[in-house]
Amino acid sequence: MASRSDSATESARTGRVLVDWHPEEPGFWERTGRDVASRNLWLSIPCLLLAFAVWMIWSVVVVNMPSLGFTYTTEQLFLLVALPGLSGAALRMFYAFLVPIFGGRRWTAMSTASLLLPAFGIGLAVQDPATPYWVMAVLALLCGLGGGNFASSMANINYFFPSREKGTALGLNAGLGNLGVSVVQFVVPLVITGSLFGALGGESQTYVRDGVSRQVWLQNAGFVWVPFIAAAAVAAWFGMNDIAATRAPLREQVVIFTRKHNWLLCWLYIGSFGSFIGLAAGVPLLIHHQFPAVDATEFAFLGPLTGALLRPVGGWIADRLGGARVALLSFLAMIAAVYGVLCFLPSGSNAGDFFGFLVMFMLLFALAGLGNGAIFRMIPTIFVDRHRAAARGKGAQAEAEALLSAAKESGAVLGFTSAVGAVGGFVIPWSFGSSIVVTGGVETALCVFIGFYASCAAVTWWYYARKGAEAPC
Repeated sequence: MASRSDSATESARTGRVLVDWHPEEPGFWERTGRDVASRNLWLSIPCLLLAFAVWMIWSVVVVNMPSLGFTYTTEQLFLLVALPGLSGAALRMFYAFLVPIFGGRRWTAMSTASLLLPAFGIGLAVQDPATPYWVMAVLALLCGLGGGNFASSMANINYFFPSREKGTALGLNAGLGNLGVSVVQFVVPLVITGSLFGALGGESQTYVRDGVSRQVWLQNAGFVWVPFIAAAAVAAWFGMNDIAATRAPLREQVVIFTRKHNWLLCWLYIGSFGSFIGLAAGVPLLIHHQFPAVDATEFAFLGPLTGALLRPVGGWIADRLGGARVALLSFLAMIAAVYGVLCFLPSGSNAGDFFGFLVMFMLLFALAGLGNGAIFRMIPTIFVDRHRAAARGKGAQAEAEALLSAAKESGAVLGFTSAVGAVGGFVIPWSFGSSIVVTGGVETALCVFIGFYASCAAVTWWYYARKGAEAPC
């Protein structure tokens, strides 16, 4: 009779549904688990990268719209940037629970394919400056489909890796996926300068700025992603796996709403990921507003690039030093970075210092990236430790069931915290716009950010980082 490890090896090699999956067992992990998990991770990453690219398209598109004849107000433009964050956060609430219901492979393929809708829609709508604002607003909300994908993607990858490697794996998935923000802000300014698709892509538009005109194809901001989205969806469908043991109805997952640490971690994740995605959405337009002589599209991608690349580093460091310690230091440093931004803003007769402004925001992105990786390392650690403690002394079977329960709960928490954290994608650009309308500047919004980061540092220290903390991690 075949052993459990042998049957798991066979199912991993021959089927899309993994009947036996035990990554915490060292022998199984080395023989079979590592290769299967790595394949799923590296197929997940491009899907998530494209999701982030679609989610953040408007951060670049709105910067070009005034020069193409679109007559939307500054507040309306900031709202277009903010709406994908709002819908993305709402969708993550649902996506967080869908992997155990549909399976990771199926849901990754379907959710990736759904990105074709906003990509096509934007490509069509931006060709006409007379397009009603409500159409643009609907398309901005549809871009939230990309934001929703993060919750299910992280929950799915969490199931594949053992606790000792979750920080690095989740950091790679999220960090390289987050690169989609930087990629869209780097690629779109390049692809709109030429006719990529000939007559199929539509006619050019006249871009006028400072009396100088040139031809652009803003529709390429949406159309350029279509073939990559289609290819990634097909690759996920045929190359990834579903894990049978992680199947769970919604009633088994909603237990996380009774867990105190779920809500505390949501607060912290608003501070880390919420900052990353909100700043990525709002900073390009903020540069355009505060430093009008600067072409924001030349610099916008640098901050998200820095934050995305440092996210896996944050997970890697947290695997070795502890997630709480890394998160605490990140929040404290973010307070200093926001104060630095305030020092370099234009004020009255002071023209401000764009270089200092940019450096401070890049530092904010870097710290948010490190904090992201650390917090996503904290989540599985907290729930594995608590379930193991409850099963201690009750035998091997009880411990195995505890680990499975911990994986299901931490997967749901990973998704749900990412949903709440995504609210930052709406709040930050909206707060920039509102602060400008009400006070004439962004200083009020930035001062609120300082207070919020201080609260995140306090929560991290009290519950997770201090000596004698309730859940040291």
